[in-house]
Amino acid sequence: MLVPIEWLSAYTDAPADIDTFCERMIMSGSNIETAEETAAGIEKVVVGRILSIEKHPDADKLVVCQVDIGQAEPLQVVTGATNVFEGALLPVILDGGRLPDGTVIRRGKLRGVESCGMFCSFKELGYDDKVVPVVFRDGVWILEEGSAAPGAELTEAMQMKDHVVDFEITPNRPDCLSMLGMARESAATFGAALRYPETRCGKESGNAAEHIKVEIRRPDLCRRYVARVVTDVKIAQSPWWMQRRLMHAGMRPINNIVDITNYVMLEYGQPIHAFDIRTLKGAQIIVDTAAEGERFVTLDGTERTLDAEMLLIKDAERGVALAGVMGGLNSEIEDDTRTILVEAANFNEDSIRRTSKRLGLRTEASARFEKGIDPALAAAAADRVCRLIEELGAGTVQAGSVDCYPAPKQAKPVRVRPARINAMLGIELSAEEMEAIFERLEMRSEKDGDALLVTPPGIRLDLESEVDFVEEVARLYGYDRLPVTLPKSSGRSGEPRARRLRDLARDTLVALGLDEIQTYSFVSPKQLDQIALPEDAAERSLIRLINPLGEENSVMRTALLPNLLEVLGRNNARSNAKAAVFELGNTFFNVPGPDGLPQEREALALGAYGPEADFYALKGVVEALCEKLGVSGLRFVSETQNATYHPGRCARLLLDGETAGYLGELHPNVAERYGLEQRVICAEISFAKLQAAAHPEIVYQPLPKYPAVARDIALLIDRDTCVGDVEDVIRANGGEILESVLLFDVYTGVQVPPGKKSAAFSLVYRAEDHTLTDEEVQIVHSRILQALSAQCGASLREI
Repeated sequence: MLVPIEWLSAYTDAPADIDTFCERMIMSGSNIETAEETAAGIEKVVVGRILSIEKHPDADKLVVCQVDIGQAEPLQVVTGATNVFEGALLPVILDGGRLPDGTVIRRGKLRGVESCGMFCSFKELGYDDKVVPVVFRDGVWILEEGSAAPGAELTEAMQMKDHVVDFEITPNRPDCLSMLGMARESAATFGAALRYPETRCGKESGNAAEHIKVEIRRPDLCRRYVARVVTDVKIAQSPWWMQRRLMHAGMRPINNIVDITNYVMLEYGQPIHAFDIRTLKGAQIIVDTAAEGERFVTLDGTERTLDAEMLLIKDAERGVALAGVMGGLNSEIEDDTRTILVEAANFNEDSIRRTSKRLGLRTEASARFEKGIDPALAAAAADRVCRLIEELGAGTVQAGSVDCYPAPKQAKPVRVRPARINAMLGIELSAEEMEAIFERLEMRSEKDGDALLVTPPGIRLDLESEVDFVEEVARLYGYDRLPVTLPKSSGRSGEPRARRLRDLARDTLVALGLDEIQTYSFVSPKQLDQIALPEDAAERSLIRLINPLGEENSVMRTALLPNLLEVLGRNNARSNAKAAVFELGNTFFNVPGPDGLPQEREALALGAYGPEADFYALKGVVEALCEKLGVSGLRFVSETQNATYHPGRCARLLLDGETAGYLGELHPNVAERYGLEQRVICAEISFAKLQAAAHPEIVYQPLPKYPAVARDIALLIDRDTCVGDVEDVIRANGGEILESVLLFDVYTGVQVPPGKKSAAFSLVYRAEDHTLTDEEVQIVHSRILQALSAQCGASLREI
């Protein structure tokens, strides 16, 4: 919400220092994105009046102008602007002048004719193209006659200097989507008075009811409809003060009637629409839903297909406006319009949100309606429009209004306990002090025993229960004044085991050199195609969002790997030579759990690329993590069916015989989709299964009393035999005295027969109660070798 301070000051007195204003507003709960100064950087730009215009002798599209800038001699300016004329007042930048973008203008010659300055357009003066008045989009700025004298400094004469504060308005505060809403916040913050704009007209005539009838057929979708009528309308440009405020607030001036409706929308937060009353068949307004498949052309010239749930403003024969979203082209205000209907209505927010989303049409009006608006604003806003029309001499206001309000909203007081507020905030305010705070926010309160009955204004749709008023007291009292205390603990419960394991896993992985990342849970369903998941994969059980922001955020993730690969691809695109990252987070499956709800599962994903990234390095990371968590029974077996990974360079992780994840080199086709041309190593692990098998507690064991016996063996086995299977055979036949088995070498080369490989193991034997003899060791060692020969076809390597 862009708030020009000059406009805000019309309703309340704000501090002159912008830094003080922003700091105090932030501390009272209003988040600020930016605060920018308008007309900053403009130097030596003055008001000039064109005295004469002559054709350029050597250029068909240029003219030579003599301009009065308040000096003895006129200034000669050569221009290509097409909207200049003799007598026009306009901005002139002089020799050495500077524009907001830093451009400095110098005296020079254009096609041989000297030009001592330049006429300025709004864009050149720093205004964004989207807010330039319609009449000046393709030319220089022509000032209102009498607005300034030739030679006057432009920014001062036209009051262009201002500060515009961009407030971030949260969805629960639709009342702040207006100048009055932010003025109310400012007044409460600084203890200033709030001045409401004048809404009464002084020269009304006739009666609005003689011109129009209103019928609401869907009161569940339209709570209130106020119609006022203005005759003898004169379409013209708005005065500069109104155009300036609209432009600084981010809106383009169009003409006086449209500008007034936009001005009041920004002022009150109540969208307004004006119809050319001669286009309304039967002089009637009917609020009803559209027919299924009905076609309707909106003001932007687009034909749209409606459905039976969309609310439509109709006359006696057809639709004339898409309620709460956009008017119709068939009832648009034209230059020859003489009588208008001013509409101020209140629509159901859910209905407007659905219509806007289905049509892909979002406007300033729909953005406000879909968050909720107080029905009481409709009458005040309609009256304010009529008052401004009268002030600007744009028409004659008809007395009265046609106000359809089937079920008026009743204010509901909320019981608030001062003692409860003090306990929650750690402060000591009296009930009277809290009443004063509520009064600053335009709330009514009365005593009810030891509590207060507080009635919020209708615009505060967010105040529904006692806890909402706790926040109001806190922010007006001052968040910076609240005491800082440590949370109390009963000491009866420690940190949950699941959280301790997650923290331990994160700390371990960071210590092993990986960086933690966090990515969005809302993703695109196309992500699963990117990693080549088969159509019958469990990860295809997607939970789809009812109201997604877009296709790319339309489902909840079932895998962490796609997001992780996007992060790696982004790092690679930014020329990072290496990266190693992990994410520990939740995945979501559209599979009913024990409670009948979709399942939420914790998962872990790891990924790396760069000179040091290889399969065995990441395997070591996984093994180190499992060791730290106290997870035993983890095995790695070859996997060739996972299309995400390179065939032959992928392992399945087994935990007590069940699949717990995958680890391997990413398939080149998958890597290419993420802009990764080098080798990428990834792992996907069910962290829930690691948690279930984790025993991180450290148990003391005394040092062994008796010595160990170490035997190294080098085995010749078939090249396709898994070393893990060999290790399993060794452990199965080692009995109680086999303390450890360690693979320390795998070799293929000229000294190994074709189709074979050499695997070398170190075996450690030890007994807990005595020193082993060679005979005891030899018996077990021989048994192991025999089992290896029988089950794995292994033989001792002699060379």
